[in-house]
Amino acid sequence: MRLPLASEQDAGKYTCLVDVSLDGKTYTSAHSIQLKINDDWTNKLFPEPEVVYPQQEVIAVKVGARVELKCLAYAGVIEDNDILMYWTVNESYTEDHEELKESWKYTKAKGRVYCGSTLSISKVLHQFLNVPIRCHVMNSVGGNDGLVWLQEADHSALHTSVALCLTASLILFGLAAAFLFCKIDLVLAYRELMRHISKQQAPDGKLYDAYVSFLYSDTLSSAESFALKILPEELEKQHGYSLYIRGRDDCPGEAMHDITASTVQRCRRLILILSADAKSSTDGKTEEERLVLSDRNQLCYEQKVGLYDALTQNEPQVILIEIDGPVDYSHLPESLRFIKRKQGALKWKTTSLETQKLKSNRRFWKNLRYNMPSVPAGTR
Repeated sequence: MRLPLASEQDAGKYTCLVDVSLDGKTYTSAHSIQLKINDDWTNKLFPEPEVVYPQQEVIAVKVGARVELKCLAYAGVIEDNDILMYWTVNESYTEDHEELKESWKYTKAKGRVYCGSTLSISKVLHQFLNVPIRCHVMNSVGGNDGLVWLQEADHSALHTSVALCLTASLILFGLAAAFLFCKIDLVLAYRELMRHISKQQAPDGKLYDAYVSFLYSDTLSSAESFALKILPEELEKQHGYSLYIRGRDDCPGEAMHDITASTVQRCRRLILILSADAKSSTDGKTEEERLVLSDRNQLCYEQKVGLYDALTQNEPQVILIEIDGPVDYSHLPESLRFIKRKQGALKWKTTSLETQKLKSNRRFWKNLRYNMPSVPAGTR
């Protein structure tokens, strides 16, 4: 005997009678059960189902795409065989549409039983958009339903976001390229601005901004003219740098090796001017040429002192300047070749050596000033 929905009226004593025939005689067997109705337990075992989700949900979909809609409902603490769960689309059953297929099953979590149903839409049609799609669940106690709406996805926001990201990336790339291309100009402009605003002073207290060393060519014209005339005209007179140039600032009779080592240590940069025909060998030279090479050896000593400090103490910073075309470094010290490989060299255009204000060498001067100290040693 089964009571689908027991109530207080069903309470009472129930007796089961069984008739048994034996040897021509009939016997009756009886067994009684007292039934008490507890409304609290009835409500716990088979409560009215309650949809957990969906609850007035809106889902953006693409027409023609495949979509699955989920529905979850609380069913009580035990499985109820009388529970029913189904979907409707705009008040029509799923059987009316071949694109729709539904399934459901029980799930348990923390001592509770839930009914889960899935509505599979193989292809979203326009007729499924902006209409009520309901998940219904009911049992002998009552019923409940959840509501979901399908709306066509608006891709304008996505397109706008993609366009903004691309635009921002292009702007950043352009700014990075512009900075790399104009980095030297920006740094020089910033230095000039800070000189007028903060009145900065040279931080290391050194006497000179650069020690200028140059190897004479055979004509003794290009390197000497550049070092003694053009370079100080631009760096000293135009931009306030203090240079120590051998042949201009040294005094006759001084102990050259001691003075050179001491002076290089008081300079913040070492400018080496290299000409295309500079060599360090005296093989095959006349006596007059040997005298010239003797002077070159003094310059080589200057370079050795400065390069040793530059390589071992990272100061002074070395600036290589090439004039009279490409320089053959195979005849020069290994330390010079290392500096060349590491940082390269600035190239002076020999076609403009005769002019003092050289428009064609503006980029050269900017690169040279960029490698010079940001604050001249003479700034007070």
